Amino acid sequence: MSGATSTAARRLLGRSAEVELLSALLDGIGESGGALVLRGEPGIGKSRLLVEAARLASDREITVLRTTGVQSEAHLAFAGLHQLVRSVRARAADLCAAASTVLDGAFGLAADAPPEYFAIAMAALDLLSDLAADAPLLITVDDAHRLDCSSADVLAFVARRIESDPIVVLIASRDGYRSPLADAGLPERVLGALDPGAATALLDASGPQLAPASRSRLLREAAGNPLALTELPLAAVAHLPPGPLALTDRLERAFAARVAELPEATRLLLLVAAIHDTEALSEVLGAGSLTAGAELDADDLQPAANAAIVDLDVQSVRFRHPLMRSAVLQAASVQQRRRVHEALAEALQGEPDRAIWHRSALLTGVHEEVAADLEAVAQRAQRRRAIDVAAAAMRRAAELSDPARRTGRLLAAAGMAFELGQVDAVPALLHDVQRAGPGPLDQARAAAIEVMIDPRPLESDDQTRALVDVAERAGAAGDRDLHIDLLWLVAVRAMWTDPGRAVRPLIVAAATRLGDARAEDPRIVAVHAYADPFGHAPDVAARLQDELALGGHDPETARHLGAAAFIVGAFDLALHFLRTAVEGLREEGRLGHVPRGLMLYGTVAARLADWDTAIPVADEGRRLAIEFGEPMWEAGAETVAATIAGMRGDTEAAEAAAARAERQGLAAGTHATVALAQVGRVLGALGTGRHDDAYASASRLFDAEDPAYHPVISSWIIGELAEAALHADRADEARAHLASVEASAGTTPANWVALGLRHARAVLAADPDDAEQRFEEALSADLDRWPFARARLLLAHGQWLRRQRRIADSRAPLRAARDTFDALGCASWSDRARRELRASGESSRRRDPEARDHLTAQELQIAQLAAQGLTNREIGQRLYLSHRTIATHLYRVFPKLGITARGELAAALAVTAPPGPS
Repeated sequence: MSGATSTAARRLLGRSAEVELLSALLDGIGESGGALVLRGEPGIGKSRLLVEAARLASDREITVLRTTGVQSEAHLAFAGLHQLVRSVRARAADLCAAASTVLDGAFGLAADAPPEYFAIAMAALDLLSDLAADAPLLITVDDAHRLDCSSADVLAFVARRIESDPIVVLIASRDGYRSPLADAGLPERVLGALDPGAATALLDASGPQLAPASRSRLLREAAGNPLALTELPLAAVAHLPPGPLALTDRLERAFAARVAELPEATRLLLLVAAIHDTEALSEVLGAGSLTAGAELDADDLQPAANAAIVDLDVQSVRFRHPLMRSAVLQAASVQQRRRVHEALAEALQGEPDRAIWHRSALLTGVHEEVAADLEAVAQRAQRRRAIDVAAAAMRRAAELSDPARRTGRLLAAAGMAFELGQVDAVPALLHDVQRAGPGPLDQARAAAIEVMIDPRPLESDDQTRALVDVAERAGAAGDRDLHIDLLWLVAVRAMWTDPGRAVRPLIVAAATRLGDARAEDPRIVAVHAYADPFGHAPDVAARLQDELALGGHDPETARHLGAAAFIVGAFDLALHFLRTAVEGLREEGRLGHVPRGLMLYGTVAARLADWDTAIPVADEGRRLAIEFGEPMWEAGAETVAATIAGMRGDTEAAEAAAARAERQGLAAGTHATVALAQVGRVLGALGTGRHDDAYASASRLFDAEDPAYHPVISSWIIGELAEAALHADRADEARAHLASVEASAGTTPANWVALGLRHARAVLAADPDDAEQRFEEALSADLDRWPFARARLLLAHGQWLRRQRRIADSRAPLRAARDTFDALGCASWSDRARRELRASGESSRRRDPEARDHLTAQELQIAQLAAQGLTNREIGQRLYLSHRTIATHLYRVFPKLGITARGELAAALAVTAPPGPS
């Protein structure tokens, strides 16, 4: 143990293991960043360990930035973040001007439109990363459970992305409280009680004057809690409450007894400090003087500092522990607290977003003027993406509203609560809406929120009809946007399972009343596509082609048209729109929509064998979905990963990803997820010649009793099912499924469905002449965008020719298939083609893996962007990572690719293009 560590261990009795851990984190800061959450009950020593960590950091010349959550600041947007960077804001403009501008907008210090949340989070990451480039950085966050949610979200974003920066983030949070920061999936250390020896030593040091009986009692009741062992001895034994009280209550009562002995002016200033939302001494003294009707100064607070209740300096006053603040509040009467709130409201007249909370405190009944001001606060907070503050302000506004305004504010509060992830709070707000007797438009808005908070698929015809009716009543009441958006929700939810024969026409009819499948509004096009993917495929494809010719799509248009292209099976068209949508949403900082977009984008890119897109997209989609707590899109990313692995011959990875996706899909009741999970299994089994397994997985999508059943997605794998059936002696069953898909798809199916149908007809044709014609038809189609599908078709054709004893003729398609699979890195499929060639009398050596095959998905994504000429900072902005993390990844990429300079990336990443049609 180093000298510094052993000294710290002596200073913090019973915490030597924790001090060792903190020392190790700080000693390794030059190699990698890290984060640690310290959890435990009140008084267990979390704050003390943060102080010790700051001392250790100072010894190592590590810069320390601090922030502390305060309950009264929870309604101030980005208050905790502002507290953290306040001391370095002057340097921020020099280090990173763009980040400084964004943060000024978040803090309400700029007149520009407030930035999106993720732009704020990225600006904070850039600022802290730049600061750490000058000197390593320790960030401590105390009482994280009291931090305002907007700050907690930003700091959680930062803490997940500092592995390559010399930054350590330490977070202290109380047990039993939820916080976006403490619940961010970071490493944790739970602090337990001190062992008996350490507890005795601590009590001996803090209460040497105690009589033996009092000492025994305190040791027993403190139960190893360091705060109790150091603070309770400061109270006279007579102040210790008798009876079985919780330790927290005992501490609060002991603190309250200590406060009660202070002068009246001191107690008043403590109450002001307890209620106030900052530690600014001048504001506390000003409001205290207004309350008292006499001038008070810092000398009036000195008795509290002497009694170890607060720490006092020339600028600030802060309670030494949250329980001390709580004790002061509990001891005050309602009337005393009201007087202080009124004084603070008067003192803060120049800052309406702070003053309004004091004006509204302790009010009951209708106060429409105050409610209107709270609504304005909510709207300003919402523009700054401080949704927690906006939701709290709107809820309070609803409570104080005139009845005529209450319903609208309740609905706004419910929508904000949903956006914040406080789903449990929404039903009560919607119940209050119903009690208020909403009109048709408010009824529709309430229904839309109910659909959003219940992610389960729509399995009831009556439920679907009711929602369509509500949507149309919203349109009749004049809200066309709500009408369309609610129908879009209905169409998407219905597609997660199977809308059924009765429901699909209902949704189609409702969409038709808004416009046809070529409507100008992309949302209406998407509703038509999801309501009837087969019937509307021609019109949707035509609309997509028209839009492609126009170009210049905004992310919202691209998002809906990409989804429409995806569901009808126009994967080649979907690729453009989904790429535009994902890139646009990233640039706008709207990452909440990105995981779903990445799942759709990755699926079509995989089917097009565009690994440079599909592999990093699947990885990014999984990471973001996990970070945002979106299990459905995490499962969607797993289906993409399974498909890629199956195509490339990694059957173990395909099965693992498919199993994870299926588990989540079954839990959510989404047949679409379970169906997509089978695709990787089917392709992996086909590639290794396990045709019975491939058929078993593929046929699940056609079985109405199976949770993988899906009449649309099943059409996407009809070619794979037919191929498996041929070798598993199930051709007659497959022909029945083929006929069913043909009947559903009609005469002009979208490209991917048409491609699969042609493949299935060729391999299932019983008559040799018919089979010859079917293969010729399939191979003469435009397959330039579909190299993997073309190679599979060539392989199937070569196998058929060999079975027809046309051995010489079989070699050309088999060679072409082998070469394409080699170029695509599809090892198991290459092996199949080689086996067929050997059977025809021709051998060939196996492909050697390329250097780029050794890159991870994230390394590949970063290397591609660097090869395009983007700087590390630009790549970081694109991927929401720190520029030092980008540099670290590139440092690993260069030796893997055998290069030494950034300019060599493009050549090193180039791949041999698959051979085109002969």
